[in-house]
Amino acid sequence: MKRKLMAVLCASAMVMGLMGGATIASAEEDVISGATIASAEEDVITVGIINNDPNESGYRTANVADFETYFGEGNEYGFETSFFYSLENEEQIQAAEGFIQDEVDYLLISAADTTGWDDVLESAQEMGITVILFDRMLDADEELYAAAVVSDMSEEGVTAVSWMESQELDEYNIIHIQGLMGSDAQIGRTTALDEAVEANDNWNYVVQQAADWSAETAQEIVQSVIDSGESFNVIYAENDDMAKGAVAALDAAGITHGVDGDVIIMGFDCNQWALEELLAGNWNYDGQCNPFQAETIVGIIEQLEAGEELEEKIIYSVEVGFDATTITQEDVDNYGI
Repeated sequence: MKRKLMAVLCASAMVMGLMGGATIASAEEDVISGATIASAEEDVITVGIINNDPNESGYRTANVADFETYFGEGNEYGFETSFFYSLENEEQIQAAEGFIQDEVDYLLISAADTTGWDDVLESAQEMGITVILFDRMLDADEELYAAAVVSDMSEEGVTAVSWMESQELDEYNIIHIQGLMGSDAQIGRTTALDEAVEANDNWNYVVQQAADWSAETAQEIVQSVIDSGESFNVIYAENDDMAKGAVAALDAAGITHGVDGDVIIMGFDCNQWALEELLAGNWNYDGQCNPFQAETIVGIIEQLEAGEELEEKIIYSVEVGFDATTITQEDVDNYGI
């Protein structure tokens, strides 16, 4: 039987908001953010968390810090947590198998790749371990996990491509810099652009190449195109770091970019420094990706431990795209990560 959360100081947990949150009524306070769910009389809840490398991007650094705040050492909720970080799907799977052998109560997964997880999820289910996905979806039967708190990566791609269409260029000659192939973010952000290129005769790929979220690799890709002499007017980079690397290549070659520049610059994640580039007119578009999911998952665990049925299995963060011509300092302050 799953070990129970220690004492729950709440009447109910309200799941969820944009920044992820259970708001819980306390006997001593009207409303507090999060749950104080620890007591010396009960066993702890053990948690294994599989995540990507914290150095992958600014987004990932914020995501990792969020989970370490809510689940890490000294957390106020009584969780005993082990963390594992890797950009390699097979390494993540091996770590997950180890957590299952350790019989953790909850297994939280942000997978490097959407596929290959069926055996892990089935093993967890057989052992009575509750699986919750975060950040990214898996290509797996929904019956194998209890809940998912994720960004809608496909919608992020659709929003970005719709913004591109609104620019009404005569031709779209696109350098497409992809993230880690097979990841949920890469698939969602690529699919919408692929469909637009296929549907429009004046949309063309100059190059489509993965940089695995690396600014340095993105810079090399763009430099190679510049050296080839091919014409381009859009850089669609699937995260901010790769957009930054692309811009470094443009700057070195003296090619203008951003508002009134020769090349449109697009990124994703909404790092604060990236939104400042929009505000300065150096970039054109940045798609939001919300890294804050841990508090929402705390609320989900509280509900499950109380035997309550979740109203929603998949919880999508509400996200928007920012345009350099309309972004404000308030947007930078409120949405930058």
